[in-house]
Amino acid sequence: MGFPFTETAIIAGVAIITGGWIINTWMRIKNGYPLENSWGKSVYPKSAENEERVKLLSQENAALRAELGSMKDRLANVERIVTDSGYQLTHEIETLRGAKQEAN
Repeated sequence: MGFPFTETAIIAGVAIITGGWIINTWMRIKNGYPLENSWGKSVYPKSAENEERVKLLSQENAALRAELGSMKDRLANVERIVTDSGYQLTHEIETLRGAKQEAN
């Protein structure tokens, strides 16, 4: 005779959930995310290649941070030179104006 509405809804729900799980897994594989079990742990253990890549990226990160630190120091020196030179120039002009007024 056919399935009643309740059984059809249950079958459709199971099909939708299963399809969603398959699409989710496919997207994770496609985009390079690690597969996880139901407890959130990786299905495949870490490979030596991944560990080496992380080590190289960590070294590069440290080098870039050091370079950024030196760039900040250089920028601070340039800012100091620019601001100090402007102040000194203004001070020298005012001193010359004051000397000129005293001479008159």
